[in-house]
Amino acid sequence: MRRTKEDAEQTRLSILASAMDIFYEKGYSKTTFDEIAKRINLTKGAVYWYFRNKPDIVAALINDFADRYINLLHVFLEQNPTPSFERIIKMQLFINKKIREDTLFYKFLFFITCQMEWSEAIIHKIQPSIEQTKQVTRRLFLDALEALQQQKQIRDDVDIAMICEILMTLYGGLLEAEFTHRLTHDFDTAVTTGFNLIFNSIKTEGTK
Repeated sequence: MRRTKEDAEQTRLSILASAMDIFYEKGYSKTTFDEIAKRINLTKGAVYWYFRNKPDIVAALINDFADRYINLLHVFLEQNPTPSFERIIKMQLFINKKIREDTLFYKFLFFITCQMEWSEAIIHKIQPSIEQTKQVTRRLFLDALEALQQQKQIRDDVDIAMICEILMTLYGGLLEAEFTHRLTHDFDTAVTTGFNLIFNSIKTEGTK
């Protein structure tokens, strides 16, 4: 029985890997269950046994990515426990490095950012999974910014929640520009410069 469960999980992971490759290559709408199955020598029925439809596959990919992403950030926070403006930027550069070095990480983010067709039905299906991933970053930003505001490094009149959303939107836009080769500057430099522009606008006088 134990071996059967291990085999089933390995098959599930193989299906997800196959789907990820084809989503990355062709986009969501052009990918079929037949193609996913054929690439790993399964029948279409076998794929349907694990996943009812493509939104279920995307949701599973997002959940698996979220687990890896959370573990990655835990490693970073263990190495950089003290909140600071520099730590926020360093965390994003840490993610950038992972994108460059980890093919699966890159393919997933490229697919979600550039290759996914977001219909209302799909968004409704996988919104909880997407929000889980976003909430991790949002919470880390909020915790750091709130700590800096309490330390009087950020002005009292600054809306921390709004700044958090601006930072996340800025990074998402730069990431998309990097993926689509529209970014005319080094990605790390653009992230650092953009974040510092925002930080400099909210710091208290005399804060470096």
